Amino acid sequence: MIKARVTITLKNGVLDPQGKAIEGALSALGFEGVDHVRQGKVFDLELEGTDKTKAEADLKAMCEKLLANTVIENYTISIA
Repeated sequence: MIKARVTITLKNGVLDPQGKAIEGALSALGFEGVDHVRQGKVFDLELEGTDKTKAEADLKAMCEKLLANTVIENYTISIA
């Protein structure tokens, strides 16, 4: 079994209203000096019956087809 983590973030230059809202909320809670907050998402997956090379190819296909909107998002894949 292969364990993997896919991290998806907005590309630079794409507006991030949720990140701005988090930044404002942190400031309102007294956390000073927090700036340029960007939000993203993380997927932890377990793949059975595959080797690392096939897992990487499958994960990339998953990101391209479903997990990430590649027009506005970047993704990284890490395999444990």
